Amino acid sequence: MVKRRWTGFQAKEAAMELLNQMMRDKPLLPFLIPLGLFAWAVERWLVPFSNWVPLAAAVWATIQYGKFQRGLLVEDMNRRWKQLLLNTTPVTPLEPCEWFNKLLVEVWPNYMEPKLSRTFFSMVEKRLKYRKPKWIEKIELQEFSLGPCPPNLGRNGMQWITSGDQQVMRLGFDWDSNDMSILLLAKLAKPLIGTARIVINSIQIKGDLLLRPILDGQAVLYSFESTPEIRIGVAFGSGGSQTLPATELPGVSTWLVKLFTETIAKIMVEPRRHCYSLPPVDLRKKATGGGLSVTVVSASNLGRNTMKISNSETRQSTTLSSHLSGNLGKKALKTFVEVEVGDLTRRTSVSEGLNPRWDATFNMVLHGETGILKFHLYEWDQSGVRLNYLTSCEMKMKYVADDSTVFWAIGHRSGVVAKQAENCGKEVEMTIPFEEANLGELTVRLIVKEWQFSDGSVSLSNSTNSVAQLSMYSSHNLQMRTGRKLKVTVVEGRSLSTKDKSRKCDPYVKLQYGKAFYRTKNISHTSDPVWKHRFEFDEIGGGEYLKIKCYSADIFGDENIGCARVNLEGISEGSCRDIWVPLEKVNSGELRFQIEVVKNEDNESLKNSGMKQGSGWIELVLVEAKDLVAADIRGTSDPYVRVHYGNIKKRTKVIYKTLVPQWNQTLEFPDNGSPMILHVKDHNAVLPTSSIGHCTVEYEGLPPNQTADKWIPLQGVKSGEIHVRITRKIPDLQKNCNLDTIISPLSKAHKISTQIRDILKKFQGLIEDGDLEGLSLALSEVDSAEDEQEEYMVQLEREKTLLIDKISQLGHEISRTSSAPTKMSY
Repeated sequence: MVKRRWTGFQAKEAAMELLNQMMRDKPLLPFLIPLGLFAWAVERWLVPFSNWVPLAAAVWATIQYGKFQRGLLVEDMNRRWKQLLLNTTPVTPLEPCEWFNKLLVEVWPNYMEPKLSRTFFSMVEKRLKYRKPKWIEKIELQEFSLGPCPPNLGRNGMQWITSGDQQVMRLGFDWDSNDMSILLLAKLAKPLIGTARIVINSIQIKGDLLLRPILDGQAVLYSFESTPEIRIGVAFGSGGSQTLPATELPGVSTWLVKLFTETIAKIMVEPRRHCYSLPPVDLRKKATGGGLSVTVVSASNLGRNTMKISNSETRQSTTLSSHLSGNLGKKALKTFVEVEVGDLTRRTSVSEGLNPRWDATFNMVLHGETGILKFHLYEWDQSGVRLNYLTSCEMKMKYVADDSTVFWAIGHRSGVVAKQAENCGKEVEMTIPFEEANLGELTVRLIVKEWQFSDGSVSLSNSTNSVAQLSMYSSHNLQMRTGRKLKVTVVEGRSLSTKDKSRKCDPYVKLQYGKAFYRTKNISHTSDPVWKHRFEFDEIGGGEYLKIKCYSADIFGDENIGCARVNLEGISEGSCRDIWVPLEKVNSGELRFQIEVVKNEDNESLKNSGMKQGSGWIELVLVEAKDLVAADIRGTSDPYVRVHYGNIKKRTKVIYKTLVPQWNQTLEFPDNGSPMILHVKDHNAVLPTSSIGHCTVEYEGLPPNQTADKWIPLQGVKSGEIHVRITRKIPDLQKNCNLDTIISPLSKAHKISTQIRDILKKFQGLIEDGDLEGLSLALSEVDSAEDEQEEYMVQLEREKTLLIDKISQLGHEISRTSSAPTKMSY
């Protein structure tokens, strides 16, 4: 029954489609049908037994239906033929794509341009730090806008081509924009002393883009077929008090064109490609770093063809077979692989033969959501004098928004080798050819241990947990206090490297967070030291990272045995993270840290004390200074600021060797109406500090909760100004205080006494090591501890007065109630 209904439905659909087709092909049909019906009626009236009109209509309908079916068949064959050509033809005809450019014009200004501008801002900012010319001492990227004009894609059409066993889309890329705005502020080196603004206002990039779908369409690799043509328009202007005239600086345009060209050629010109993922699910998380386990398994077929061999003098191309024929009689080929991820490098052991096997596993650290793994193959020389570089290969990886990871590398004949790990903990094995043609292959295994995200969560191998984030990437320069403390414990180290033949060292660790410096004690004659030293830092927002440097103490100069950096932003309050951090720029070594975030009780007590008085507190931000006088013979100073506010004294960190320091440090004081005096001093490790100016900050007339931003000239010196921001904080709370909010004096006193004991212990260790720099920093800590002690005494006096007032009020209330007449009970 159901089958009959379905057949009837299909017949009705076919009849309706045929009727619609006939109506389109024969527009007079609506007039002919009534005419035929009239003729048939006349015929039936004249000759009742005649049926020639219905018969003719049936024959005509049959012929039309046959034509309709043949048309459908031809259309279906043409569609299949085009599909076959698309899938089998190595090159398809050029197809116009103006529709795509019109769509791009609509979505570019409000979506793509802001997003791409933010992405390119960070990329260009990092690149400028390492590629500035000699005549520029410092350069800063201040603004980056690509403008409202989008690039033109496929102006002459797009087409599919076949590269090896993969299909590639080729389309032209032509970007000619005259409305972009990239602003650079450059500090010029001698003899061109001063500053200048460099504005890039136009750019032209012309080339051919190649798009390669991989992993069954889950990602697309894109790159330029060859190095594109680049032209840049540059304008110049002045940039401050000491500036050059608005004239063209020599070589700027050439340097910028070279910088852009080399950057593009290095990252996205064939065979190097970028990846754009197309995940089925978007978890909306931004990865900021991760941990990766890399196992170098083996190499194969190293002697198939020519191999490039280099030494300290020349690099020449020769065949591996001839190289081996001269050496096989004396010794076997010994090779090792060096794994490189950024500044982190690790080496395998030495293995013999043309198919060596290492099975060496290393823990590596990623800085950001993408990473490049480079594998360098070296020949081991038994003399140990030199290492012959043979060849290399590289692999790229990227975090995908569905919590998976994509790995891709250059395959044979410039093809693609790509794998995907659906989650952390899944092992991926890849065989990558070396860069030169037919030089052999390298087999590696990769396991992503964790991804760390900007919201503080971490994606681990078994589950996704909301734990503290510890990523290893650079940060912004602006330092803003968050009101929390970081407790960093240097626990231990392992496998530390040294040049000593005994493989032993006397290691110690230096930590820098913002402008605060600390160091551990020396541990003698070991490569696996245990310190268990704890240090406290005021947490800084804006992505500030902890700098780590590990040294081996020596009589003739301490040896650097590795460094690292850890971003501490995003750690939740009360959490503790235990991590092993690999040391960079060395072949081995890891340090173990325990990092904990706690509430800064000092800030809370200071704010609460201000609330108790009903007048709030004063927030002073010491931003920077300029044109300071030189207090040292070398023409610079080591400035810091000491703030005197009534009986309270506080100070900033020292900025070394500069006349334009930037502190960006926030200090808070109870608002009691005392005068605020700033003393700018020059720090000396041995000699007494010298004054380089002072000034008074006026704040009494400020409206509540409004910030005054001002430059104040320094008095007592020839030049110098200091930049401050001051705010009178008035909380929207009742002025009546509450005894429950007063922190325990015993806990505060215990904290101060513990801090002084720790400083004394540190003094003892520094005196034993003879570290003058550490002693200088420890003296600064003593000054801070004294200031804190004075502030605490003032707070105790204030709380004492407050408590006496409360007791007096309570006594009056008791006496009043006791003197009132009592009611008689009947």
